[in-house]
Amino acid sequence: MMFMDSQFRKTLERGVVIPAHPLALNASRKLDERRQRALARYYIAAGSGGLAVGVHTTQFEIREPNIGLYEPVLTIAREEMDRADASRKAEQKLVRIGGAVGRTEQAVREATVLHDLGYHAALLSLAAMKDATDEQLVAHCRAVADVIPLVGFYLQPAVGGRALPFSFWRKFAEIPNVVAIKMAPFNRYQTIDVVRAVAESGREDIALYTGNDDNIVMDLLTPYRFKVGPVFVNQRIVGGLLGHWSVWTKTAVELLASCHNVVCHDQVPMELLKRNIEVTDCNAAFFDAANAFAGCIAGLHEVLRRQGLLEGTWCLNPKETFGRGQLAEIDRVYAAYPHLNDDAFVAQHRDEWLR
Repeated sequence: MMFMDSQFRKTLERGVVIPAHPLALNASRKLDERRQRALARYYIAAGSGGLAVGVHTTQFEIREPNIGLYEPVLTIAREEMDRADASRKAEQKLVRIGGAVGRTEQAVREATVLHDLGYHAALLSLAAMKDATDEQLVAHCRAVADVIPLVGFYLQPAVGGRALPFSFWRKFAEIPNVVAIKMAPFNRYQTIDVVRAVAESGREDIALYTGNDDNIVMDLLTPYRFKVGPVFVNQRIVGGLLGHWSVWTKTAVELLASCHNVVCHDQVPMELLKRNIEVTDCNAAFFDAANAFAGCIAGLHEVLRRQGLLEGTWCLNPKETFGRGQLAEIDRVYAAYPHLNDDAFVAQHRDEWLR
C-alpha cells in the first residue's frame, strides 16, 4: 500500500488552492498540448498548492477508448509539476491529485496509473456505484486505497453524483489511507454529514476541502462543532479543490489566504461575507446554475478563452456547450466584480506560459 509522504500530508492539512484542471482542445476537439501545459503553468504561477487532473472539470470522456486522453493529460500535468518542483523547497512542492472513476476494476486500474505516474492521491468518484450499499461502497473504496491514498468525493447529483449518507461517510473515515475529503454536494445538510462523520471518527488527519462552488467563502470561514461523547470536537474546511478555482486562480489564492488569516484571529469582517455572495454570483454564471449546470465546463472555458489561455470553448462532447443566457450572465459578473478577476496577471505572463 502506498501512503502519502508526510510533507504532502502537511500541505493538505494546512489548506491550499487546488484547481480542477480543464482540458484544452482545438477546433477539431483534439488535445491542444501547448495550451494544456499553459494552463498548468498558470495555476502553478498563481500560487496553487497542487493540481487535480482527470476529474470532472477535465471531462470524464477522456477515458473513452476512442479518445484515450486520460494518461496523456495526467502526464502533461506531472511534467509541469516536476518542472516547478525542481526549484522548490520540500514544503512548497505541489500536491498531485488525479481522478479515478468507475466500478472497482476500472477505479483500481486508474489508481494504478496514478500511482505509477507519481500522483499522491486519487479523488475517487462514486457516481458509477449508484445502487451500491454502504458496505459495497466502502469495500470499493478500500480496494482503491490499497493502491494509492484516497481523497473522498461527494459529487452533487445534478452533474452525475449520488446521495451519500452519514452512515457511509462514518465508515469511509475509518479507512486508514484516506487523507482528505472534497465535499461538493452543493447542499448544507449533506456537507454537515461529512464533517460530522469525520469528527465522530476521531480522525484528526483527514483534511476537509470544499468543492461547494456555491458557498466557497462561507465554507472556509465556518467553524463546525459537534458533541462526540462527553466532549465537543471542532472541525474546519481548510482549502478548496474546485472547478471554480480553475479560473481567476490568482485572486482565489489571495482569498484563501484572507480566510486563513481571519480564522486565526477569530473575527470575520463584513467584507468577506459580502465576498461570499460575489463569488457565488460569479459561480452561478460560470457554472450555468440557471440551466441546471448544463454549461458548467463550457463556462469555465469561456473565462479562460477571454483571457487568451484557451483558443475556444470546445468540449469532447459537442452537445456540452453554453446554457441559454449564460454568456450574458458571464458578461454581467465580469462587469460587476472586476476585483475578482486576475486578467492583468494572466496578460502579463500568458506568452511565457504559452511558449
